[in-house]
Amino acid sequence: MTACEAPWPAAVAVSGGSDSLALMLLLRDWAKAQRRKLPVVVSVDHGLRPESAREARQVVRWAKKLGLSAHVLASKASAPAADIEASARRLRYGLIGAFAKKHKLTAVYVAHTRDDQAETLLLRLARGSGVDGLAGMRARAPFPEPGFGALWLVRPLLGFDRRALREFLVARGQRWIEDPMNADARFARVRVRQAWPQLAPLGLTPDRLVETAAHLARAREALEIVSQAVLARACQPCRSGFALDPQALASAPAELGLRALAKILMAVTLNPYRPRFDRLSALFTALTEGALGGGRTLHGCRIAPAPKAARLYGPGTLLIEREKGRTPKSATGQRGF
Repeated sequence: MTACEAPWPAAVAVSGGSDSLALMLLLRDWAKAQRRKLPVVVSVDHGLRPESAREARQVVRWAKKLGLSAHVLASKASAPAADIEASARRLRYGLIGAFAKKHKLTAVYVAHTRDDQAETLLLRLARGSGVDGLAGMRARAPFPEPGFGALWLVRPLLGFDRRALREFLVARGQRWIEDPMNADARFARVRVRQAWPQLAPLGLTPDRLVETAAHLARAREALEIVSQAVLARACQPCRSGFALDPQALASAPAELGLRALAKILMAVTLNPYRPRFDRLSALFTALTEGALGGGRTLHGCRIAPAPKAARLYGPGTLLIEREKGRTPKSATGQRGF
């Protein structure tokens, strides 16, 4: 990512671990060299361990020593008893997103590395993910929580491995915090890390998996481009949603039709997430086989036969609108693809 492409001003999420501290130092150096406003450091206290508050304060001290503005973000909610990883992720992005929005920041930078990309691919493979999931994390993506339509999530370290970043910190004389949860086998990502010695002899190395993700990312890009052509043929903005030609959708290859349908649903509700695949697939089958009946709902949308005034594709036209009582996920987003 070039200097011109880097969304700015920005916050950098710092946990105190080696990856995020390296990102903090690198972004500070980059901003000074580019004569840009320095990044704002945010450290989230998840409240999952007794030490977490003290560690967040340590991050603030390190940041201020570098001349950076730094803030601890904490939640008053009680720690989750189950699904800890997902709950912590939602909490973290919710707090950081709200902070960035309040301070009119354009992006949040996070320290996902080449190692994280490989682990993500393996975890998604185990879940049976499709092309999008196996293509891995993007270097620049919409913020992953609803309600922050104008905010970017940026991952500038996807080309770097953790060892190189730690060597950089040692050279700079910067200490870091070792989180004991990174060795807790209750978490799937930790179990993946522990399995690398057994997987490597099979050719399943982090480097090979990252290469695979890069191949699939190119396939994802091609599918996204072609799905835009399907959308141009199959739907038009209408009233508070989209008029849809189900036959045009059905005539496309299934993968493209499913992608197009997901994009419409996401555009109507301004939701950055796609619907669950099994539900999306069931809806796609119903509307392309003429089995929709009086209508269905999915992803905060109602999909039903269009009234006469909205039959842009003839009597078979469908209308996809936001469900009554539902509000857009993002007050700053704009409906479109």
